[in-house]
Amino acid sequence: MIKYTVMYPNTENGTFDHDYYRDVHLPLLKKRMGDYCHSWSIDKIMPSPDGSPAPYVAGCHIFCASLEDLEKGMEGHADELVADVANFSNITPVKWISEVVE
Repeated sequence: MIKYTVMYPNTENGTFDHDYYRDVHLPLLKKRMGDYCHSWSIDKIMPSPDGSPAPYVAGCHIFCASLEDLEKGMEGHADELVADVANFSNITPVKWISEVVE
């Protein structure tokens, strides 16, 4: 199982529309990726217990059976999905791919 993680750092003057992300962006991603996307989850990051800001405001995790499935699912859709980011955030995301080992 492969996990593609996209995290949005907590930046000065950063904006993030959690409702759009949940209701529009991630469903669009799932629709475009089809069965290549096994599942996805969203993180709405809360402040630290001491009240200090968290290092991130939000993120998502996209689960695919393999790296090949991730690549096939994103093929031809990456530009559209990246362009949609402007509709919910002005923050440049941090991305990585990891192998889920358990």
